[in-house]
Order: sequence, then C-alpha cells, then structure tokens
Amino acid sequence: MEKPRQLAFIALRSVHQGAYADVALDGVLRQAELSNADRRLVTELVYGSVRRMRSLDAVIDQLAKKKAHQQPPDLRTILHLGLYQLRYLSQIPVSAAVHSTVQLAKENGFSGLTGFVNGLLRQYIRLARDVDAQAASRRVGRGARGEGENSELVDFSKDPLQLPEDPVERLGILHSYPNWIVEVWLEQLGTETEQLCEWLNQPPAIDLRVNTLRTSIETVEAAMQSAGVSVDRLPHLPQALRLTSSTGPIQNLPGFSEGWWTVQDSSAQLVSHLLNPQPGEVVIDACAAPGGKTTHIAELMEDKGTVWACDRAASRLRKLKENAERLQLQSTQLCVGDSRTLSQFKNTADRVLVDAPCSGLGTLHRHADARWRQTPKSVQELAILQQELLEQTSTWVKFGGVLVYSTCTLHPQENEAVIQAFLARHPSWQICPPTLDSPASAFATSAGWVKVWPHRHSMDGFFMVRLSKENH
Repeated sequence: MEKPRQLAFIALRSVHQGAYADVALDGVLRQAELSNADRRLVTELVYGSVRRMRSLDAVIDQLAKKKAHQQPPDLRTILHLGLYQLRYLSQIPVSAAVHSTVQLAKENGFSGLTGFVNGLLRQYIRLARDVDAQAASRRVGRGARGEGENSELVDFSKDPLQLPEDPVERLGILHSYPNWIVEVWLEQLGTETEQLCEWLNQPPAIDLRVNTLRTSIETVEAAMQSAGVSVDRLPHLPQALRLTSSTGPIQNLPGFSEGWWTVQDSSAQLVSHLLNPQPGEVVIDACAAPGGKTTHIAELMEDKGTVWACDRAASRLRKLKENAERLQLQSTQLCVGDSRTLSQFKNTADRVLVDAPCSGLGTLHRHADARWRQTPKSVQELAILQQELLEQTSTWVKFGGVLVYSTCTLHPQENEAVIQAFLARHPSWQICPPTLDSPASAFATSAGWVKVWPHRHSMDGFFMVRLSKENH
C-alpha cells in the first residue's frame, strides 16, 4: 500500500510539471486504497504545498546554500513536503515530519542527500525554538517512545522566516502570493489585505443550495442532522446551507439522488437572486457550464419558461444536463457555441446572465494553483474577452430587459473597469442596483454594483452588477 507522503510527492511532481493540482491529486487518490484519514492527509499535503509554495521556497532560500529554484526539482518538492508539515500542520509530530521526509529522499533517488534534508529540517526546528515564543506551544510527538526530542516543546507561533521590510514582498512571502496580486488588493483594501490573504489560505467551506421546488430547507436540515451531518443557515440567502462537519463523498448525503439540493457557494447563489428571473420568461445564461447558476435560475422561475444554457464546451454542458435532470428541471435548453458569436438570440431575452470567465482571485482557496497560473497579462486578455462577451450578449436583451454581469475575481480591471467601459460605449444602458428585498442588497456598494469580500462575508469573492436597457 502506498504511503500518503509518497502519493503526495507523486502528485506534486505532476503539478510542478504543469498538471492542475486537483487533477494530479485525483489521479493518485483514484489508484490508491487509503483510509479516510490518509486521504485527508494526502489532500492537505498536496494543496497546502502548492498554496504555500512561495513561503516554503523562502525558507529553503534562507537555510540552504543553493536557492530553492537551483535545487533538483524533485528534491525541492520533498523539502516542501517536510517544511509544510513542520510549519503548518500542528497535528503531526516534529520527529515524524523529519523522519518521513528523510525516507522520501531515500526512496526517490536522493540517498546521498538525506543528511542535507535532515540537517535543513532540523535547522528550521532549531530556529523555531530559538525564536522567543510567548504564544501557545505544542508538545512534540506526544506518546512516541524513547526519543529525547519528543518531550521538548517546539513553538512555531513566532516565525523563524526572515521577512523583508517592503510591505508587498512581506505579505507575498509570508502568505505565499505573487507580488502583483498583493498589489491589486492593497490598492483596494489597504490594511485589510492581510486578512484577505489569510482567509484565502484556509480550506474552503461547502455550501448547498436547497431546491425548493422539490423540498424545503427545514426538511434538508433535518435529514442532514439525522445522518450526523451538521449544517448552518446563512444570512441573506433563503436556500443556502453550509456543511460544518466532515461528510465523506457528497453524493452519499441524504437528498442528493432525489434532487433536493446541489453544491453551490453562497456568493454564487447571490448572482441569480440579483438577476431575479420570473416564471414564463426567456432567460439566457451565456457562460453556463458547469450549470450551478443555470439550474438556480430555473428553480427561481419555478421551472416555467425557458433557460438557455450556452457554453463553448459540449462536454461541460453534458454535466449541466445531468445536474438539471437530477434536480428534475424541465425548462433548461442547451446551446453549444461561443457566446461572442451567437447571433440567433438577438432581442429575444427578458434577462441575460454573463458569468464571465475570469482570473478567479476570489476563489483562490478552492484552486490551490490558480495564484501561480494567472498573471497580469492573462488578466488583460480576460478583460478583452469579458468586453467582447458583453458587446454581443447585450444585443440579446429585449428593450426594458436586464443583463447581469458577474465574476468570481477581485480585480478591478475585470470588474468595475469592464462595466465602466461598456456603459461609456452604450449610453442606453444603466446600472440598476438591487432592490431592498433582494438577498444581494446586503452586499451592494454606493456605485450600485455588488461586491463580496471573503474576509468580511465568509464567502467566495464575487463581483456582480445588474444593468437595464431603457425602452426606446
């Protein structure tokens, strides 16, 4: 049976060769027979090491003669795994973290460098001990036999990592983000930036959206509680429940196969409420897959009317179709194609949703590697795509109709700037703030758009705005 740390190493090696973290992790978990605890450990080690890559590299840079990027790639990955356990996982005894990392080096072609690995990790532990620590200490290796080290206290509450003075560099290294992302947030948030950085390094919550055409929120709550799963309701969101205990596979939870609920983050639920579709209308979701918002729109319309789900990827629309069938929704229609070029919808829609492809800076906690994949250049390219989508989809709206533009990013270039440029080109369109009875109104800004900040609202970061087309 493969050991969890070896599996984590194999997945991380794939990530460093260009694979997506979730795909690489899924690949190793599928092939291994693991206990739930070991699956959780592999997941934590893979996502954590990817997320904290810049901080872990900075520790290597500080302690080793060769910088992190000069180390053999596999050795760097092994050091990341050891340092991640020491630095971020209080439940793993220090001796176990060191021993298992030395073993990894031995088993993966670095027998001659086990002394280096052992030395670097112990140097980090010594530094942590030397830092004058006043916060809570943790006992090392409780219950392990015979090693003198195991009875000592190691305190990682004060940081042995030396940080630069420059505020952008300091936040970037300490919380492991590229400088450009920190800069984008500092401009908008100032001193709150650190809270946002910390929040997006926490594991994501799982929210459910109750399908009120099939059941009630009370019924789902009761079913979860009798299955030993605890849930909380969320303020402002009439259909949302947040899972607050570990659950095992989602599809095994009560009500899944009956179509009682679907997984959707609470801030994504706000988008369809802002759109406010009505029974009998024609509504188009321009970038629909994987379909969370499409199915929500159908539910809000009581499954009466037509919801067109458009997307370039036929395979992702198939997933949407499966989900709509499980939720027993009849009103969704699929349309494969690029919404920038679809002309058949001109002046046909009462409402259009453009949930645009974006850099995803509001969901970095869900996508461990996204912070390293996006760049200022990719943001620029996305902003052009977003403008093109708005240009075309705005022609689909009937006079007097509504268009909602949304993203899960926190970059003004993809949000406010896109909308301001669109309105400057199209004087017949205007911002239409959420009405007071809308769940979205609690998050509205003075400019009329809605912005969800994760560290303030405990939800994914989102931007959304409702635009209306005046009658002529």
